[in-house]
Amino acid sequence: MIEGAAVDTRPTKIMYVAEATAHGGRNGYVTSQDGQIELKVAMPPALGGDGNGTNPEQLFAAGYSACFHNALILVGNRSGYDLTGSTVAAKVGIGPNKQRGYGLAVALSVSLPVVDADLAAKLVDAAHEVCPYSNATRGNIEVTIVLG
Repeated sequence: MIEGAAVDTRPTKIMYVAEATAHGGRNGYVTSQDGQIELKVAMPPALGGDGNGTNPEQLFAAGYSACFHNALILVGNRSGYDLTGSTVAAKVGIGPNKQRGYGLAVALSVSLPVVDADLAAKLVDAAHEVCPYSNATRGNIEVTIVLG
């Protein structure tokens, strides 16, 4: 592969499609097509809202942490490691960008208490290559991963 060349991470086959609908933007509610999600959405106090509901950043943090953790378990299993007891926590920040819009930044905190630090770093790097959220965000937003 040519150094610095973009890697194509698009799916070759769609295996599942999630559907959700927003009603009222950041001060409304969201539902999923299958009825599993029905949540009130509210602007957080830091952005001038009452915080009386979830928000897109929390939903993104939940999705990314679950997806990354699954990728971590997958690469661990492929390498013969049981990662029971591991966790992934995500923080998603939002703020203005230079183009008069808004951008996101993500910090993932990974806990792998059952393996040593060197192996943990290798597994995290491999998970970051496998995880669909990591592939979708790579080059678009800052993602920091901290082993703890």
